[in-house]
Amino acid sequence: MTPTHDDHAQAPERIELPAPTAWPMVVALGITLAFAGLITHAAVSVVGIALALIGAVGWWREVLPVDRMEPISLRPMELRARAIVPSSTVVERSSIGEGGHRVRVPVEVQPYSAGVRGGVGGGIAMAVLALAYGLVVQRSLWYPINLLSAVAMPSLAHATLAELRAFSLSALVIGTVVHGFISVLVGLLYAVILPMLPRRHMLWGGFIAPLLWTGLVWAVLGVVDPTLEARVDWPWFVVSQIAFGLTTGFVVARAQPLITMQTWPLAARAGVEASRGRSEQERER
Repeated sequence: MTPTHDDHAQAPERIELPAPTAWPMVVALGITLAFAGLITHAAVSVVGIALALIGAVGWWREVLPVDRMEPISLRPMELRARAIVPSSTVVERSSIGEGGHRVRVPVEVQPYSAGVRGGVGGGIAMAVLALAYGLVVQRSLWYPINLLSAVAMPSLAHATLAELRAFSLSALVIGTVVHGFISVLVGLLYAVILPMLPRRHMLWGGFIAPLLWTGLVWAVLGVVDPTLEARVDWPWFVVSQIAFGLTTGFVVARAQPLITMQTWPLAARAGVEASRGRSEQERER
């Protein structure tokens, strides 16, 4: 018996979509375990790599040589949502902050250059206190530098006290590069995050952030390298972090803020015309 025209008219429409598969999640889990093994145990990385390879093969077989598809039935026309009819009604737009209009926070941001300057200044203040600790407590300027370099040089983490107090050119170079890079990076984070926090930037940047950072470093270092964690003088570490936070927070807070693009008209944000606020900022520079 052959299907009639009415049967074809009543048959639901179908489209083909890629069939659901869990292999991408298996690959993602394997990659995660592979990197997690770098800070835990090599066996975790081995399991992660094997799991990622198995997931990759399974995912490959889902798409080659032909994609595995799944037919999906569409709703009848009378049950589908109505077509959207365009309206010519003009929408009145509120100004920023007018009538309770919500704005994106922050309305003003600090320039990135302030974060770089603050990071450099905070890094110098932190280095001065660290060197003072090494000279007063350890009787060596090289002790804090070698201890910082131990993050990238595992041999120094298990070195003797005499070796940590001795001069090492490689440790000096690595410690300077690591300290400078982290200081500038944290300074940029201060420039981005501080404007989004409530006022009293010196409290947030000078005390709360350093204490949170110290707690995080202490917890992570106690798991990753307990030997290195035991060599850190944590009261001095907290004092140096607060010095960094106060210096960086002061420099960032004192910088001239820039108005965000949300205050510009749409044409200015799209680049069609110049914004008055942007032109004024360029003249000030």
